[in-house]
Amino acid sequence: MQRLRCFKSCWQLLRSSCEGAAKQATSSRCYSHDPSSFGLLFDIDGVLVRGRTPIPAAKQCFRNLVDRHGKYKVPVVFVTNAGNCMRQTKAEHLSQLLEVEVSPDQVMLSHSPLRIFTQFHKKCVLVSGQGPVEEVAHNLGFEDVVTIDMVREAYPVLDVVDHNRRPKDFIPPNKDLRPIDAIILFGEPIRWETNLQLIIDVLLTNGNLGNTWSSTQYPHIPVLACNMDLLWMAEAKNPRFGHGMFLVCLENLYKKVTGYDLKYEALIGKPSVVTYNYAELLIRQQAEKLGWNTPVKTLYAIGDNPMADIYGANLYNRYLQASKHTKAKVQAKSCGGGADPTAQSVDDHRKMTSAEMGGTTVAYGSGEDLPEACSSILVCTGVYSRDQQELPSDPAQTVTEQHIFHGHRDFRFDPTLTQPSFVVQDVKEAVELVFQQEGWPLE
Repeated sequence: MQRLRCFKSCWQLLRSSCEGAAKQATSSRCYSHDPSSFGLLFDIDGVLVRGRTPIPAAKQCFRNLVDRHGKYKVPVVFVTNAGNCMRQTKAEHLSQLLEVEVSPDQVMLSHSPLRIFTQFHKKCVLVSGQGPVEEVAHNLGFEDVVTIDMVREAYPVLDVVDHNRRPKDFIPPNKDLRPIDAIILFGEPIRWETNLQLIIDVLLTNGNLGNTWSSTQYPHIPVLACNMDLLWMAEAKNPRFGHGMFLVCLENLYKKVTGYDLKYEALIGKPSVVTYNYAELLIRQQAEKLGWNTPVKTLYAIGDNPMADIYGANLYNRYLQASKHTKAKVQAKSCGGGADPTAQSVDDHRKMTSAEMGGTTVAYGSGEDLPEACSSILVCTGVYSRDQQELPSDPAQTVTEQHIFHGHRDFRFDPTLTQPSFVVQDVKEAVELVFQQEGWPLE
């Protein structure tokens, strides 16, 4: 019951933050008003763009998603694991690339759900990543923010891998820096060695960098990480290292030094369920702008990464089915129905780990009007290609060079969740498929 109350509280915070963002949007965009019951979640990198270059099919696709006045026909939200900018900046960039208007309330970055982690908003947090990380943190509600550069300036002798950045003639004195209460990892930094070294320093000094290392203070201060993508697709022919690779380095360095596992307070971004809960609220807002009176019944998540986009969409679909099952059980019990002998086994099968939920105390059956299903659509213009061999169907099978689990360490290896509902060549074909599934004409 306590978990349920906590979830409802978080959900209301999530809703209010989304509504606040929508009110702040300066867009005067209007929508077509044909009623329907589905929404579209678009990944960006590898689906709509490759680095800074738009995928040709993306522009064609969005011509089908707006009417002749440029008004959206269906609710559209862009869900990306990128997090090195503000939503406004990403919306403006997408508007230019796709040649349709995209507003900030349609954009969800990997760090967006951090708005509901209010227990950390007044604490002193160290942020890691690149871009305007301090501004991003303040925008999310964090009030006391320390950057890696602030740590370097306060303790000049900590960052010494690059000889050119070492103090030259004399060692400057350390400056007082307030104790750090938590660490927020937004995305891969530019100087990995600097961030890895200083984050380890903060963990092993319990946030007090003037102290000596100690691995006896375990567990360490809270760590919240956004974006678990091991790989992502830019202009290069082959995938590039993502923030998930940086996390692998940090986890292994910490364990090598201390003998303990690095623990996460929260893992946010695709494929965590909290990310899709947030995206669904944004879809609901877009449906209201469309003037739809019926709830959105089906979400279609279009992505290029089996371990982020497809795994996440399928995991969220499992969450939706479990929510429906729990609600039906509660209703049956209130009507005096007998207990279902298979209920416990079903619940056990659908139970999710804290990491998969995103670190929040989410409970099924919140009373919210959730969609009925989330379908996953895999495109072949990014990380995935049809030439790749599939993951083994048996989770216990030995991971070989040909069969490698690219998911995060704290997520279960469930190959069934990497299997998309549909596989198509590109995003244009994906939208055409959705319209066909929903019985909508393509103009």
